[in-house]
Amino acid sequence: MSFSTVLSASIVGLKVEPVHVEADVSNGLPAFNMVGYLSSEVKEAAERVRTAIRNSGLDYPAKRTVINLSPANVKKRGAAFDLPIAVAILISLGKIRQREVGGMLVIGELGLDGRVQKVPGVLPILLQAKENGVKKCLLPKENAPEGALVGGVSVIGVETLRDAVEYLVGNRVIKPERRHDMYEEESGEELMPDYADICGQAAVKRATEVAVAGGHNLLLVGPPGSGKTMTARRIPTIFPPMTREESMEITKVYSILGMVDSERPLIRKRPFRNVHHTASKAALVGGGAIPAPGEISLAHEGVLFLDELPEFSKNVLEALRQPLEERKVYVARAHGTYQFPANFMLVGAMNPCPCGCYPDMNRCTCTPGQIQHYLSKLSQPFLDRMDICVEAPKVGYESLAGKGREECSAAIRERVCKARAIQNDRYAGSELLSNAMLGTKEIKRYCALGGKEERMMQKAFSRLGLTARTYHKILKVARTIADLDGAGQIGSVHLQEAIGYRTLDKKYWGR
Repeated sequence: MSFSTVLSASIVGLKVEPVHVEADVSNGLPAFNMVGYLSSEVKEAAERVRTAIRNSGLDYPAKRTVINLSPANVKKRGAAFDLPIAVAILISLGKIRQREVGGMLVIGELGLDGRVQKVPGVLPILLQAKENGVKKCLLPKENAPEGALVGGVSVIGVETLRDAVEYLVGNRVIKPERRHDMYEEESGEELMPDYADICGQAAVKRATEVAVAGGHNLLLVGPPGSGKTMTARRIPTIFPPMTREESMEITKVYSILGMVDSERPLIRKRPFRNVHHTASKAALVGGGAIPAPGEISLAHEGVLFLDELPEFSKNVLEALRQPLEERKVYVARAHGTYQFPANFMLVGAMNPCPCGCYPDMNRCTCTPGQIQHYLSKLSQPFLDRMDICVEAPKVGYESLAGKGREECSAAIRERVCKARAIQNDRYAGSELLSNAMLGTKEIKRYCALGGKEERMMQKAFSRLGLTARTYHKILKVARTIADLDGAGQIGSVHLQEAIGYRTLDKKYWGR
């Protein structure tokens, strides 16, 4: 037969679009034409495919070849269409029967020697293929463990184009990749950091515990060497264990960017993204000419750490405001709008002034103007989105030289897990996952105050000049503190601690 079709797929943002690779090989002047709204790297597949077929020991006569990637209104990008194009051509040449690829999805890049090379985005492609009823997938051997994470689809990994052809014609048996246990025990070789390593800073550790227990954003302010970065790096060690759904969702994002491990593709540890202050807006939020997820999506279900917060460009920090509220990021382009996940915990760290010694005027070398200019890099709307602001003071000699044992991450994590379990029961049947996600209606329902607490809140609102957003933030943090305490209602001690986490911006910014 001269006409053939092979099912493949294209990724647009995080969305997967099925693509039918059609080939027509007929008599006429030798030519190789490709159509179907193609990017430059897809057009280059013509030379790769022709050379790979010949170098695989397969006959490719000089004929007129037309390749169409349908539908024509979806832009095709990447080199993952090489293998399906080659298979479609070989079907048209009579080397493979069309029925052998019926109901099969084919993806893979080809080297000039016929080797099938690894491609990004296999996990989301196979998840969508499974929903569409696909039962079998032919892909690169390196991608097979990742594809096997999707149950219900037979994953065939091939190393070369020759292997793929021999499998399809029945001359070689290739066993489907075995689905690995998603919760296989870790090797335990990696030494994880622990909160027991941090000397002193009890107030900072407590604030961090509250932040993780409720999914709240955290701002650490203190002089250099006070343990801000050490504290932030240990936050993933007190997070609750990841669920199966969370692991798959995070792995999808990393798969699209080609950042998964070939041997252990499933991401089971909470992401911790430490972003340098020179990062651009597109690198942090996502975007580019070809929209791709940014650092906030890579931190999905984990921690995004911004050290030296005032050194970030102001427009970069302001771009975080919408994702922090909606927990999704939208990238608009002329050809469409792309949506990426962004349910992350933001942790910021900063010095109180350029030299880091303010408000100790005996050591601070900054002028009032320099201090004001430094602090003004963080706008009020951005500060309002930081649920908890805590000061990390200079660590004293007694704390460093003390022989008392500090509390370990496991003990803190146990309390966090109990608080999260309370929230899971409370919000069962809704889309809410933590106290930080409460909306205005839910706050009225779950964060109701008694008479004494109401008067305390009213006084704090007036004295601290709170906005409506910070008012709601305090109630949500108080709800988390009550959960850590196992209390059904928010008490005055819980509310008092939550209000204390909003006094720092008044101290430094005077707002």
